[in-house]
Amino acid sequence: MDIIELDHVAALESVRLVGRANPGDWDRPTPCDAWTLLRLVEHMGAQHLGFAAAARGEGADAAAWAPRGAGNDPAAWYRGTARAVLDAFARPGAAERRFALPEISAGTTFPGVAAMGFHFIDCVVHSWDVAASLGLPLALPDEVVAAALPLALRVPGGAARERPDAAFRPALPVADGGPLARVLAALGRSPDWR
Repeated sequence: MDIIELDHVAALESVRLVGRANPGDWDRPTPCDAWTLLRLVEHMGAQHLGFAAAARGEGADAAAWAPRGAGNDPAAWYRGTARAVLDAFARPGAAERRFALPEISAGTTFPGVAAMGFHFIDCVVHSWDVAASLGLPLALPDEVVAAALPLALRVPGGAARERPDAAFRPALPVADGGPLARVLAALGRSPDWR
């Protein structure tokens, strides 16, 4: 699978999981420090919209990445944001475009394939966050999880991961287990979180 296909599978799994949330689930804790399930889903949706804008050449505008409320039907809102990014990534030439990603580096652009990789790893990990919050299994094919591992291992460490708003926490010792456990540990999540 290429990065667009991998990202598509991961994003659809996130949509499936978010769609399993019941009205009483939105206040559940998540593996993301101090975030409820609703806050996590709103973050994920905002990222989808930001990456969709970047794929269209509009990512430098900070408004494209602004947090948004999910309204009265968070699952439907989230499904719409996922559709927006999947459609943007599927447009001819999107992978060859340079993406402005101000949340990663202001004033720098990234090759489309690399930027899509950033979105992909975010989808994989946040899909697991949603699954863990809801007590559900993550249903990603082995091929998708295996593709996420090298990307997770390349995420820079250091002080940036210790900031309260860091996308990923400092890496944890490598857990015994398969590729998913290694992806999670590399990005500061305990595979045993409940």
